[in-house]
Amino acid sequence: QVQLVESGGGLVQAGGSLRLSCAASGGTFSRYNMGWFRQAPGKERVFVARINVSGGSTYYADSVKGRFTISRDNAKNTVYLQMNSLKPEDTAVYYCAADPRGTYREYLYWGQGTEVTVSS
Repeated sequence: QVQLVESGGGLVQAGGSLRLSCAASGGTFSRYNMGWFRQAPGKERVFVARINVSGGSTYYADSVKGRFTISRDNAKNTVYLQMNSLKPEDTAVYYCAADPRGTYREYLYWGQGTEVTVSS
């Protein structure tokens, strides 16, 4: 069973930066596409970014493009989300997820989330 544990969330002022980490265990991390999602208070969970198994291909939601960067270190079984120029609307619980089937549509494993609050 794959376990994902996010960390790095916190309170930051608008314009600031945070780096989220997601450590994986219990599976073959290097074989999974990985994604980041977020859920703002009172809203549905939405896609933020994804990365393929090698790290050579990434894709972002329009709302974060140019500000967020997803990366991974397969030797450390960890995926990262570097968030710059943060805005109050980025406030949410951020989740990482693993896509073992390679479809980018079936994220079968999820972390518990880490909370990010951006103050204005």
